[in-house]
Amino acid sequence: MTVKIIVPELGESVLEATVSAWLKKEGDFVNVGDVLVELETDKVNLEVGAKSAGILQKIQAPKGSDVKVGEVLGMIEEKEGAAAPMLPVETEQVAQEDNANKNKKAGEKQQARQVSPVASRMASEKNIDINKVSGTGSDGRVTKADVESYLQGQEKVDGEKQAEVKSEAKKVVISSDRNEERVRMSRRRQTIAKRLLEAKQNTAMLTTFNEIDMSATMDLRKRRNDDFQKRHGIKLGFMSLFTKATISALKAYPAINAEIDGDEIVYKNYFDIGMAIGSEEGLVVPVIRDADKLSFAEIEKSIKAFSEKTQQGKLSVEDLRGGTFTITNGGVFGSLLSTPILNPPQVGILGLHKIEERPMAVNGQVVIRPMMYVALSYDHRIVDGREAVQFLVHIKQLLEDPAWMLVEG
Repeated sequence: MTVKIIVPELGESVLEATVSAWLKKEGDFVNVGDVLVELETDKVNLEVGAKSAGILQKIQAPKGSDVKVGEVLGMIEEKEGAAAPMLPVETEQVAQEDNANKNKKAGEKQQARQVSPVASRMASEKNIDINKVSGTGSDGRVTKADVESYLQGQEKVDGEKQAEVKSEAKKVVISSDRNEERVRMSRRRQTIAKRLLEAKQNTAMLTTFNEIDMSATMDLRKRRNDDFQKRHGIKLGFMSLFTKATISALKAYPAINAEIDGDEIVYKNYFDIGMAIGSEEGLVVPVIRDADKLSFAEIEKSIKAFSEKTQQGKLSVEDLRGGTFTITNGGVFGSLLSTPILNPPQVGILGLHKIEERPMAVNGQVVIRPMMYVALSYDHRIVDGREAVQFLVHIKQLLEDPAWMLVEG
């Protein structure tokens, strides 16, 4: 019986994907659950596993193919009761071996492979075929150290495969004494380019700026960070403070947390805050849901978890779905001032920048203060300039006197 390998549901509003790699080749035996192919979408990368055991009969959508939900990627020739083929046992044939020795060998019973419980559990958790792990314990027993060694070897192989994939994507065109390099855009980069262009063309986007004296906020972190870290196991960062201040401002100016649907304005009474995070494949915006209900520590932990998942390429479609407002921090890359672009259908995005000491006039005196420029890009169709300016002033007041965040609740 032949079983089709189908492109699965890819997530909300995601209809297409690109085949980035086949991990099995035609003729390979596959078990149920084996990862066959990797798909790249504009949001996340997905793995498609085998739902039947058998032989990978045909690869219908080769690497680089664009596919849609429900399309056929390949075919598996199902084998009822199939099991992974065993490695042949190498037998020593000795021409002069006496009959007594032959009988002794024929009568020996094959012993089951010895695997320590810890090694077995680790292999199961890491989805490793224990038969592929060499045992170094007594009588060939597979130990925890053997599984760890196997994992390190696989990570090295995976890294080499990715480097090979990147290398294959590059084509060098030589023209006289000058070289040009053409690299196909990843699906995510194509979508980023498309969405940014749509944001510029389909919204009445304007940006307003302000600056914040970060002295009080930095002093708060300096005084409270050690105790905060001991109690919660994570540092008190600027992002949780800005998130809380932003939510307070969104409550005061609800149009900036809304969106346009046809000729209607949809006001959202919840606060799902997107955090723009840079990655090698482009900017992604995972969403902290119901951020207004979270503590400072919970927000910090959410941001850290998203950052780690982004670097590991493990963000899910659900992590990226929705969002009512976005915060992007170009300051971590050294940006002093920039104009963030809207993330439709959201109508507002807050840009944070590098903290830099500058001379400021305070009470008739010139003093050096740590200053940060902040920018709010907004859709002028439903957000007025007055609201945008007051929104930033609201955030400025809270960050310059953080105690107000406790008063605001």
